Amino acid sequence: MAVPMTLAHSPRLVPLSILAVCAAALGAALVLEHVLDVRPCILCLWQRVPFAVAGVLAAVALLPGLAPRVRRGIVAVCGLVFLVNMGIAGFHVGVEQHWWEGTAQCAAPAGGAPQSLAEMRAALESPSQLARCDEVAWSLFGISLPGYNVVLSLVLGAASLFAARRAALWNAR
Repeated sequence: MAVPMTLAHSPRLVPLSILAVCAAALGAALVLEHVLDVRPCILCLWQRVPFAVAGVLAAVALLPGLAPRVRRGIVAVCGLVFLVNMGIAGFHVGVEQHWWEGTAQCAAPAGGAPQSLAEMRAALESPSQLARCDEVAWSLFGISLPGYNVVLSLVLGAASLFAARRAALWNAR
């Protein structure tokens, strides 16, 4: 008699977990911004991009019929994306702590002249809504959101790369 496959034994568990964490992180950022009125800076917005990329990649890894090797490769790429996000968040922590200067967009006054069509579109949709990069918008126990993002992204990156190397996770039982 065949044993039914549960989610715990599914090769889709890791991509599903990545997708859930990415959705939760992006959802939390939107709640902070739109419900709790914590204004993001440009670096905060940049830190959302890797979560969106990893979420889309994880959704692709959930497609039926993918070979385990392909799923593992996608999860490994997600791990690298999380490590890139750790770098962006770490840079943001340094800007907040005044260890180094932020980007030109951080220093630009709110409502400054847009430099591209995308910036113009963003400025029209939410004029002067960005916070300064060198000011801590929110913190808990003395750690800012980018500080927590450094830790979260490191854990997610390491866990994704570890999971991608574990062949036993990718074989249906």
